[in-house]
Amino acid sequence: GRAADKLFSLSGLFAVRKPKGPTSAAVLNLLKERLLAEAGVQTNGNKRNQVLKIGHGGTLDSAATGVLVVGIGKGTKMLGTMLAGSKKYTAVGMLGKATDTLDATGKVTEEKPYDQVTKGDLENVLQKFTGDIMQVPPLYSALKKDGERLSTLMKRGEAVEAKPARPVRVYSLSLQQFQPPLFTLDVECGGGFYVRSLVNDIGKELSTCATVQELTRTKQGPFTLEEHALHEDKWTIDEIARSLEHCTALLPAGPSRKKLKTEHPGETAVICE
Repeated sequence: GRAADKLFSLSGLFAVRKPKGPTSAAVLNLLKERLLAEAGVQTNGNKRNQVLKIGHGGTLDSAATGVLVVGIGKGTKMLGTMLAGSKKYTAVGMLGKATDTLDATGKVTEEKPYDQVTKGDLENVLQKFTGDIMQVPPLYSALKKDGERLSTLMKRGEAVEAKPARPVRVYSLSLQQFQPPLFTLDVECGGGFYVRSLVNDIGKELSTCATVQELTRTKQGPFTLEEHALHEDKWTIDEIARSLEHCTALLPAGPSRKKLKTEHPGETAVICE
C-alpha cells in the first residue's frame, strides 16, 4: 500500500526522544514495530520481501533519557559520523555513594561522608576534567570483549577486566546546581565519552564517591532534544518524513567514513559506542 511505499522510501537521519527505562535497542525495535504496523507490513513470516533498515548513532544507557539519533534507509550509512561527533548531556550526580553500574540502577558498593565538599571544591575539580583527558570506561557498558558486551558478561557474573584508560575530549564542563548531596553538570564531549565515569572520577577526586542519578542527552551532532527529538506519540511515517526533510538541512554533505555493521541481514542494525 501507499503507507508501506512511503515507509520504505524514507531515507536519512532524524532523532527520537528516548524515554527512561528501555535500552536504546529496545527503543529502536519499538519504533520499527510501530512503523511496520502503521504500514500494514506483516512481520511474523520469515519471507520478508522488504527489510526496513534502521539503526541508531550511539547507545544511551537504559536509565538515561534524551536524544537518540536514528538512521533509516541510506541514512544508516551516516551513523558513524554521529558516533564520532560531539554530544551534550545534563547529569545529576549524587555525592557520598558509589554503585557497581556507576548510576542509580546499580548496587551500592561504597558510602562515604561528603559534608566537607564545597561548591568551590567541585568547581575546581571540574577544571581537571576539561580538555583532552584519559578515561577508564565503565564495566557495565556497551563495549565488547570477545564479541560480547561487557554489561552482558557482568550480569552473568563473569569476571571482567577493566578496559584500559583511553583518550576522550571534553569541550566544556560546568556546574549548574549544587544542593548536597546532589549536583548538576552540563557536559559537552566527543565520541566514546562516558558521563558515568566522569561523575565517578569526580567523586574520587573529592575524596568521597559519586554516582549518576539522572542523565539526559540534550544534543547529539546537530540534533537537539528540544528542537528535533520526536516524542513517542510522533513515531509515525508522516512525522518522520517531515522530520527527515527538516534534518537533512542540518547535516554536512559527503559520504560517511564508517561503514555500517549489521549482525544479520533483516535484523536491526545498531551501532554502539
